[in-house]
Amino acid sequence: MAKEVKGIIHLHLPMELTKKEEQKYVAWAKKRVRAQKRKRKLWEKNADQKLKKRAEMLNKRYFKGKLKWKRISYSVEQNSGMFGNCDTKNKIIRLSDRLLKMPKFVLDYVIVHELTHLIIAKHGPEFWKICNRYPKTERARGYLMALSMKD
Repeated sequence: MAKEVKGIIHLHLPMELTKKEEQKYVAWAKKRVRAQKRKRKLWEKNADQKLKKRAEMLNKRYFKGKLKWKRISYSVEQNSGMFGNCDTKNKIIRLSDRLLKMPKFVLDYVIVHELTHLIIAKHGPEFWKICNRYPKTERARGYLMALSMKD
């Protein structure tokens, strides 16, 4: 278990761990504490509610307001190669909080992309036809591709 107290991360580990194993747990603890801080900031800024309103606006603009979902929220746990995902069965959309640091057109693209999954689960010609209703799709995809090359 990792816990931060006055800026210091406290981590209890078995004594028999090798240095390499210990470093692995320390890295995990640092990542977890950073994620908890980001999650707290999202909550304080009411980020999920703002995201919901943005998704509703994009739903009206590009889908005539016909799409329904149970929840759309930011996640601090998305892997570095993913910016969003849509659980089509349960109609839950999660977006990486990293999108908050990106231009609005990129955030809007990812929202439209995930909303499109509510209609078509897999990427294919029909999916892209619908997703391309958002006029900056190619630009946003290029931005995200360039960004992932840096990682």
